[in-house]
Amino acid sequence: MAKTAAAKPVERGIAYWMERVVAERENVRRSLHADAVHDFRVALRRCRSMAEGFQSVNGDPSWARMRKTGKAVFAAFGDLRDTQVLLEWIARLRSECPPVAERLNSYCQRREAELKTKAAVVVDEFDTQRWLQWAQRLDELVQGVGNPTEVFQVLALERYDEARKLHTKALRNRSKVALHELRIGIKRFRYIVENFLPEQQQAWGKDLRHIQDLLGEVHDLDVLWSTARKIHAFVLPQGRQQWYAAVLRERTQRMQAYREKMLGRHSLWQEWRSGLPAGDKLHSAVLKRFEIWSTSLDADPAHTQLVTQFSLQLYDALQGGGLVPARTAGAVSPRDLLQVAALTHGAGHGGRDKARHKTSGRLLQQLEVPPGWSATDLLIAALVARYHRGALPTTQERYTALSPGDQHLVDCLGGILRLADSLDSQHDHKIDAIAVSQNGARTDVIATGYVPRSKHAERIAAARHVLEYAFDIALLMHASSDAGR
Repeated sequence: MAKTAAAKPVERGIAYWMERVVAERENVRRSLHADAVHDFRVALRRCRSMAEGFQSVNGDPSWARMRKTGKAVFAAFGDLRDTQVLLEWIARLRSECPPVAERLNSYCQRREAELKTKAAVVVDEFDTQRWLQWAQRLDELVQGVGNPTEVFQVLALERYDEARKLHTKALRNRSKVALHELRIGIKRFRYIVENFLPEQQQAWGKDLRHIQDLLGEVHDLDVLWSTARKIHAFVLPQGRQQWYAAVLRERTQRMQAYREKMLGRHSLWQEWRSGLPAGDKLHSAVLKRFEIWSTSLDADPAHTQLVTQFSLQLYDALQGGGLVPARTAGAVSPRDLLQVAALTHGAGHGGRDKARHKTSGRLLQQLEVPPGWSATDLLIAALVARYHRGALPTTQERYTALSPGDQHLVDCLGGILRLADSLDSQHDHKIDAIAVSQNGARTDVIATGYVPRSKHAERIAAARHVLEYAFDIALLMHASSDAGR
């Protein structure tokens, strides 16, 4: 089936591409010619890149398992594909120096035969039954995720930032390795756009493919030259000079074409960045990404939403009283750190796991650092989630590695989240609303459904200790019927 920009939406889905892998596997089993190998790898790459995108908003382990299996098969065909590409280049440059081309061609044909034998074994061992089972499972997960475009725009911005840094590095040191890394970085950016952002794909797709192709051909030429040197393909100095001149000419043309597109005030970098979120849109999209990801791993999202609501109400009252410590470093506000910790505190467990606080904190810190955040910001949010119950923050290694100011912030935000979680500790929503007021060194919390003489009230009293100590205040709980007494 032809791959066109007008393909039906279902053809761009994860199930379609995973089934396409199985179909292309049958093609390579019949013949390991260059086109079949290329198409098989394209289908595998598409599945893995889609999984990478969905994994950022859905924490189901099936994504990682599929990516791992796909990576192993994809890598097994990598050397074969590279060798077949070299054979194409040798044919194109044969007239530049036939003796060198002949030696290279003989070497690559022998290597191609060896690699085909190895690839045939890998493709025969590929478990298509398990692959198709994953396809069904992952398609169900995709239906649950929907298409949160603003979240995928954040992921695209992350890939853009990575590629832009690699661009700067490559142009600064001009090494072959740096250029190859740049090509991979742009490829990752392109795949997120191609898979998840149809509007940007329509506007940028042609240029993204062109830039990736230019850098890919530069890499091919670098490998061609290093291979010629490795096998001592030059009998005479004249042959070496002729072959080097031909490779350098082709490489220079492509690097010049890259610079024309990617340097200056009107470069493609500027165009691409202008089409990705910034400011308030980026801020809300980052929070949305945390929320969608954590919900996919949360056994009780309704509880988490209620706890998040309570946490922010407590924070706003304490902030209004000037009690929340200001951050001396970091662009992310304490309120955002608390919100992310609250949204993700239920991730990765069934709600009754005694170590669930450790699980949620660990999973949160393992995420990629989003745009506008730092590794320290993510660590603080993870520690706040970790300390929403269980042991108090004291000598834990990640906690003690923070500055004293950030440690105090973890104490404060962790105290808020611990109290908020205790208000619905049984996940029964008996307390379904609170009103918070700040009166000097005293905080009053009026809770609908709160029963002072109860086991629940005892748990709340214990949970509020961290908050009272961190903020140096007294916190009083009131049943809604007690208001005004």
